[in-house]
Amino acid sequence: MKVFRNVAIYLLIILLAVLLIKWANPPDEPDTSLTYTEFTQSVEAGKVKEVSVVINNNYNVYTVTMNDGKTYSVVGETGDQTLVDTLKDKNVPVVFNPPATTPWWANVLPTVLMFLFIIGLFFYMMQQTQGGGSKVMQFGKSRARLVTDETKYTFKDVAGVDEVKEELEEIVEFLKSPRKFTEIGAKIPKGVLLFGPPGTGKTLLAKAVSGEAGVPFFSISGSDFVEMFVGVGASRVRDLFEQAKKNAPCIVFIDEIDAVGRHRGAGLGGGHDEREQTLNQLLVEMDGFNGNEGIIIIAATNRPDILDPALLRPGRFDRQVVVNVPDIKGREDILAVHVKGKPLADDVNLEVLARRTPGFTGADLANLVNEAALLTARRNEKEISMKAMEDSIERVIAGPEKKSRVISDFEKKLVSYHEAGHALLGEYLPHTDPLHKVSIIPRGRAGGYTLLLPKEDRNYMTKSQLLDQVTMLLGGRVAEALVLKEISTGASNDLERATGIVRKMITELGMSEELGPITFGHKEEQVFLGKDIARDRNYSESVAQAIDNEVRRIIDESYQRAQDIIIEKMDILHAIAEALMENETLEAEGFLEIIARFDESRKENLLKLRESNGKKSVQAAESQDHVSSEEQDEIKTAEDLSYE
Repeated sequence: MKVFRNVAIYLLIILLAVLLIKWANPPDEPDTSLTYTEFTQSVEAGKVKEVSVVINNNYNVYTVTMNDGKTYSVVGETGDQTLVDTLKDKNVPVVFNPPATTPWWANVLPTVLMFLFIIGLFFYMMQQTQGGGSKVMQFGKSRARLVTDETKYTFKDVAGVDEVKEELEEIVEFLKSPRKFTEIGAKIPKGVLLFGPPGTGKTLLAKAVSGEAGVPFFSISGSDFVEMFVGVGASRVRDLFEQAKKNAPCIVFIDEIDAVGRHRGAGLGGGHDEREQTLNQLLVEMDGFNGNEGIIIIAATNRPDILDPALLRPGRFDRQVVVNVPDIKGREDILAVHVKGKPLADDVNLEVLARRTPGFTGADLANLVNEAALLTARRNEKEISMKAMEDSIERVIAGPEKKSRVISDFEKKLVSYHEAGHALLGEYLPHTDPLHKVSIIPRGRAGGYTLLLPKEDRNYMTKSQLLDQVTMLLGGRVAEALVLKEISTGASNDLERATGIVRKMITELGMSEELGPITFGHKEEQVFLGKDIARDRNYSESVAQAIDNEVRRIIDESYQRAQDIIIEKMDILHAIAEALMENETLEAEGFLEIIARFDESRKENLLKLRESNGKKSVQAAESQDHVSSEEQDEIKTAEDLSYE
């Protein structure tokens, strides 16, 4: 096909060249034309200087040159003896020229080339309409791509998900050595569903299976099944499994299966739509009357809650594997994979970086290493240093610094006291994480930020921890009100998050003493899940009023608690704010030095930090970690999205 396409292109170029030459070199034409009568009259009047005659079968073509040098063309009849005599009498020179002849190929070539071009264009369009899976006439053909060994991944390239690797390694081993399992009556799993948060490595695991299995591996996206024409999705499913059967044993990987596997009978536009036909066909192919021996389906999604129950049952997806956010050991292994081949400085400590990044997914860590490499190149350094890694962590968390942003003295003071309020409460509240850094340098959308890093990975949070989080979030507003006697929009995001935490404590976590251990309302459901649309709560108006009152009570108590602490430690608040106005950023050690100057009981924290720094200077303030997992995303205090 490629050769044919090249020939068609060459023919087109030749045709255009011929037409261009003919257009650029037209035959010499006279200035204008005369009627035969005007020509004879001019001859009789002696105005004609010379005549050139081309004799044809039925007519003559005269090229007449006048005395003034102008040239005219005249078409006249043949055999006009009167004209001949007049020309002789006037002594006008007459030149007879043979008729102009054009080579036959010159007449035929443009027509032939145009004909060949039209034929070539026709065949090219036919090829386009009848080609592979993305062509016009192949709507019903599967778009599954047979993966080759060009970009081969193995399980060595996957880190931080050891349990998931074990599940998939067993399937690969079954494909390589089936007798080991069949001898004791074991059957190979028909399907494996990988689900978890975005960026945890589900697709990468599938690529690793492709590299390890040694059998044909078909890859397709869930959205590739659905098309604008009815019946196309089901046809593509049939074609996919036909290809798989021809290449069995093989593996079929369906990425983002939620695009085609959503709960049936849902939505507002009727139940029997194109997506449902596609899903029905997929269910039949995976476990229907026709066996699919040797075909293993691996699917990935981050929305398992919206998948149809029939798709999830054993016999279709025998194994459902959670690919979760990696723990500290997993993060260290992932970082080791991504720094491989990059020039690292001697001070880079992956264990420290892993401790500092709880809640980071594999994609986040890959982005972190890449940001550090970009930052190193921007600074014209030859090796990626620990400082570059640290700066990249903050860049990933809060966005890039906006050092060029100019703010007034009043706004600088406002942001300083706001962040000082957060930091002070973070130190004196018993259940908050240690402070790592507080800064008034704008990052991303934040005008300033207070970064608290947990000491360890955390899967659960206590009521006391949540209440301390709420109190700390209110610290910025309290500091503004107490010191500046004015409040600003700077606390808008703090208030939103604090209210969200308290409402969740009451309605979902049963942490209200007034309302008891009860959950209220439904979690947010989407229409396509087939859930209730109008009914969004399962409690009365009086209970709703009680919930609102309880939210107000907890917020008020937390606000008063924050106010009491800040009033008691007002000298420390002023010192922190002044240090921020002068230096713009306070690291953990500098912050604790200020605290220790005013509070002798806090010197122990400073000594512990300095002792840690003495063991490894590169680990300054590294024993604390960053913000925590999914449950804490909405309650993290890493940034203040206020001063935009």
